[in-house]
Amino acid sequence: MLWTAARQRGATLPDLARWLSENPAQLIGQSHKKGRIAVGYDADLIVLDPEKSFVVQEEMIQHKHKVSPYICQELWGVVEQTFLKGKQVYEHPMFTQLNQGEIITR
Repeated sequence: MLWTAARQRGATLPDLARWLSENPAQLIGQSHKKGRIAVGYDADLIVLDPEKSFVVQEEMIQHKHKVSPYICQELWGVVEQTFLKGKQVYEHPMFTQLNQGEIITR
């Protein structure tokens, strides 16, 4: 939803990366190892196809409550892969490994 709203307002993928990676890393004091693609940083990455769209269907919702304001809406941007510390944990449309994340605190 965020990419859909952002692109409608003229935002770019670098804007999205800043909002979702760089700024949160700075906020929690982790900008020395998170929030950038650089040597020595955690390789927490997603591969996003920003031009691919999909229509949200009730059966796509994977949480306990099958209610969403986005049902029947077209959204843009499909996450194709996710990597945590360089290890692939998601390959569209399935998780390849579960419970690989960690809680990050200040």
